[in-house]
Amino acid sequence: MITLTEKAVNAVGRFIAGSETPTAGLRIEVTDGGCSGYQYGLKLEGSQTEEDTVIDCGQVKVFIDPVSLPMLDGMSIDFLDSIEGSGFKFTNPNAVKSCACGTSFNTNSEGTGTKTCS
Repeated sequence: MITLTEKAVNAVGRFIAGSETPTAGLRIEVTDGGCSGYQYGLKLEGSQTEEDTVIDCGQVKVFIDPVSLPMLDGMSIDFLDSIEGSGFKFTNPNAVKSCACGTSFNTNSEGTGTKTCS
């Protein structure tokens, strides 16, 4: 299960309200890349697919593809808004290595696929 804090749900709700295209929810995915091997991807999505796991977070529905789900299971997402900057903060119990950027991680303790920060 993936959880979004109230601040994260409110932030996504604002993004959906400001979107010019019809939006059904938020897609969270894992893609190759980043300093540690994988990176989180967030995007507003017009519809879910048949394979998606759908999580109802009140005013926001979250869509997760079957490949990303095992790497995200148990994760919580918060939204931080401070003088230093704003953005989503990921707390992922499956990440054994993370980059200082906070959006790149690896589930393999050997760091296979690790890249250099640029």
